[in-house]
Amino acid sequence: MSQKFIKRVEDFECGQCGTFVRGDGYTNHCPHCLHSQHVDIYPGDRAAQCGGLMMPTALDRRHGAERIIHRCLQCGHTGPNRVSPTDDLAVLAVLLLQSEYE
Repeated sequence: MSQKFIKRVEDFECGQCGTFVRGDGYTNHCPHCLHSQHVDIYPGDRAAQCGGLMMPTALDRRHGAERIIHRCLQCGHTGPNRVSPTDDLAVLAVLLLQSEYE
């Protein structure tokens, strides 16, 4: 984990599907639709001024951990977020298939 990581326990409403998400300090995306919000420069710092919706675009693996790659629909910034055990497996499977064909 990054030395700049700041653990924040925050609940939020997903900007894509409206699901209420209860945060645990590591929660960074909606477990139902996998969308995120562009609020951080470094995980947990809430320093990004953009605030745009971040769409899941691909899955990859680094150091044995699966990650969702998100792209901000407002500014184009891309970044990874680790897959969570609570993520919807069907949505992850679709994202994986998309990743393999790109």
